[in-house]
Amino acid sequence: MDNDPRQITQLLKQWGNDQEGVREALMPMVYEQLRRIAARQFAGEGGGHTLQPTALVNEAFLQLEGSTLDFNDRRHFYAVASRTMRRILVDHARARKREKRGGDRLRVTLSDGNAVSDAPSADLLDLDQAMSELEQHDERVAHTLELSYFAGLTREQAAEQLDVSVRTLDRDLRMGRAWLKARLA
Repeated sequence: MDNDPRQITQLLKQWGNDQEGVREALMPMVYEQLRRIAARQFAGEGGGHTLQPTALVNEAFLQLEGSTLDFNDRRHFYAVASRTMRRILVDHARARKREKRGGDRLRVTLSDGNAVSDAPSADLLDLDQAMSELEQHDERVAHTLELSYFAGLTREQAAEQLDVSVRTLDRDLRMGRAWLKARLA
């Protein structure tokens, strides 16, 4: 349970030191939040997906567990975990596409309760390609979208993570949504 942020942050700071028991102690504390992130990523996808949110969380944590990353705080951890989950979903979609020779492709929808315009709907592989292109074009805007949509951070949390004002974050979100909408149209 994510009810003691200080303890989670303390464990995350020990993560890179590979101290025995740190990762085992951390998993139960962050599991529910990771599950919410996974569910959020699945919410915009069409049916017929063979992965489940629980499996996605477990796979992401295994991949993170094998790393020696240094996490600044729990928000940084959740952002990295979210990106890892997105990578796993993209890899899974690519494997399914290869297996089916271009068959069923996963559909995702970017949505935000505060969005002013309709969010674009796109194939997961196309979305990943567009996000990669946006990251090359404007890294901060890409990270803004990633933290807001994929990691599920609030506007205030995402702004704090990116070290920008909420107003700048909102501007970046508008620009990112417009860029993706044009790119995916």
